[in-house]
Amino acid sequence: MTERFAGKVALVTGGSGIGRGTALVFAREGATVVVAGRSPEPLAQTVKLIEASRSRASASAITVDVTRADDVDRLVATAVARHGGLHVAFNNAGTLGAPGPLAELDEAAWAETLATNLTSVYLSMKYEIAHMRAGGGAIVNMASSIGAHMTVPGLGAYAASKAGVSVLTRAAARENIADGIRINAISPGPADTPMSHLPSETNADRGARLEAAIPIGRVGGLDEIAAAVLWLASDEAGFVVGHDLVIDGGAVA
Repeated sequence: MTERFAGKVALVTGGSGIGRGTALVFAREGATVVVAGRSPEPLAQTVKLIEASRSRASASAITVDVTRADDVDRLVATAVARHGGLHVAFNNAGTLGAPGPLAELDEAAWAETLATNLTSVYLSMKYEIAHMRAGGGAIVNMASSIGAHMTVPGLGAYAASKAGVSVLTRAAARENIADGIRINAISPGPADTPMSHLPSETNADRGARLEAAIPIGRVGGLDEIAAAVLWLASDEAGFVVGHDLVIDGGAVA
């Protein structure tokens, strides 16, 4: 396999699910990987998986709250100091939030969903961009096909936060491309992660439910989502700026 990211440092927020799957592929393609999030256990497990997957892999974990400016500042500064730079960032940390009609949604739940999904992306870009201005870089943000491009009753806060990520990505892309920083987003549909399950739902139940909703008839694989992230972050996508790539098996279409 061609190591498209050899010699580069990649930061991934959210150390499980899509974040873990993408971190593993970044490492497979030669990157030094930093994974970050609130819970140390899944981050440590991701680092172990990376190190087990490649004999020369270099990975580290940093526990932070990506909704706090001082934590994100420390995260980026530590990654740069520890590994000598920052070339790629995948701002993936997020939550589905508390479901329910907007008229009945608790204000604290609304605020937490927007902080985790949208404010964290703003803060991450703020500090990533500051370190990338000297030498350029690529940033990929996590939006969502069912949030940024379509609506689902009961997920209003989630939809608002993910649509905000899509618009914020375009604004940041225009502001920073002159400094050689390409910023894009992905909008996956349901992927093979715990977040795609309803409460108490088995894999078989999920498959039956989504077969009718997704034209391709299945959830997305983690490698499929990771491939899109790595392409957007790579030189192969050098002319792609401010794009939100939908990866959802045809659901939006």
